Amino acid sequence: MNPSEHKLSVVEKIGYSLGDLAANLIFQTLVTFLAFFYTDVYKIPAGTASFIITFFGFIGAFFNLVMGAIADRTQTRWGKYRPWLLWTALPFGLISLLAFSTPDFGQTGKIAYAAITYFLLILIYSANNLPYSALSGVLTGSMKERNSLSAYRFVAVMVAQFIIQALLRPLALSIGHGNEQVGFEKVMFFFAVVGVICFIITFLTTKERVVAVTTEKNSVKQDIKDLSRNKPWIIMLLLTIFVFITLALKGGMYVYYFKYYLNPESQALFLDQIGFNHFIAGLNKSITGMGLGEFEWPKEAYTSANSLFNAAGIIFMIFGIFFSKPLADRFGKRNIFGIFLFLSALCLVMFKFYPPTAIGAVFITQILHGFFYGVTIPLLWAMIADVADYSEWKNKRRATAIIFSAMILGLKIGLSLGGGLGAFILSTYGYDANAPQQTAAAVNGIQMSVSVYPGLIFIVGCLLLFGYAINKRMEVTIEADLKARRA
Repeated sequence: MNPSEHKLSVVEKIGYSLGDLAANLIFQTLVTFLAFFYTDVYKIPAGTASFIITFFGFIGAFFNLVMGAIADRTQTRWGKYRPWLLWTALPFGLISLLAFSTPDFGQTGKIAYAAITYFLLILIYSANNLPYSALSGVLTGSMKERNSLSAYRFVAVMVAQFIIQALLRPLALSIGHGNEQVGFEKVMFFFAVVGVICFIITFLTTKERVVAVTTEKNSVKQDIKDLSRNKPWIIMLLLTIFVFITLALKGGMYVYYFKYYLNPESQALFLDQIGFNHFIAGLNKSITGMGLGEFEWPKEAYTSANSLFNAAGIIFMIFGIFFSKPLADRFGKRNIFGIFLFLSALCLVMFKFYPPTAIGAVFITQILHGFFYGVTIPLLWAMIADVADYSEWKNKRRATAIIFSAMILGLKIGLSLGGGLGAFILSTYGYDANAPQQTAAAVNGIQMSVSVYPGLIFIVGCLLLFGYAINKRMEVTIEADLKARRA
């Protein structure tokens, strides 16, 4: 069967999506808790944490271009990209565990340990996730099948995101019996084991089918030249940077928002009104009734409220994902991505205008934001696959991995800038992790970091799409021309 017409099986789609589940158990932890882990768990000063996340993450990000060139030139009996999942599975798990371990060093030793393990994690993430992402562009040449594949993989992403954002900190506190350092290490060990298994399953259940028709051997110099003239690639690189700056910034600051801005009594009352406290009490009664020890759910209201807030957003992101494919098939990826990214940005800005007692309004806005942003999630990656097709269509050369390096490079730069920006804002506004209460300036900085700042960055991303040429009509043209060329 022509790869442009190949219909992927459910088994292959699920198998491929497990790779994203594995990667996102680590990635979502970086997005949501890295700044908090460094400042409040490992007790590194906020300014130093900002430097580590930004500087070492930024340097490591450019390894993606090297990795893209290497992956495109890999030749094995398993293909170009699949073997990298097998080769990097175990190192990824090991380094992930080390990055969230807390050896008892002095302040200088802690800083050095955090910098080295974070830098290594960024490198191994590139060696694993860039070939994984490029693999989606060669499983099938059908753009509709890629839309469907993206929906599957991002359901897996949402599952990982739910586990991290809703359950990681409560699990760490419970398993560590109140000691978050011990709890983080135990939870990350479990995630590392699960991740290694999932990467191996992805390797075993997928197959590379798309092979470009070319009359010349690609050189790295030619690949870079092609990229520099590929306007859709440049736009997607910038868009990815802005999206992940926003995700890292707001995601990493929510825990501070609930701890220091929202009123603790209002959060406790909200949890009681929706029946959450009754649910936890019933759960513990059932567990102890079976002769087991009590489940040590954290007592602080902000921890439970923050977990539920994240869970609500993730659940409705999953609903949004299911609307993504039919909307994109009808109106084109670019148009739907831009519209729903703008709507999600407006929801973020609304957080600025809520008083500390408006817990219900905060949750409703998070639900709307989750749904709107969920529609965009599969489209970003599917658009990168379209850019790879655009490059082959225009240049008669295919360099899938180096095209996908835009996504991973942008992801790493965005993660580094967003995570570092969050820690920088904390430092600039006078945040003190050891203070029982923060100053009004620090609280204002936290509030701005989950509302106006990320909302404006999303809006800038929307404006970039006005220069992105691959609309619905061009998608159809490219797919038809490549189908005829490959046949």
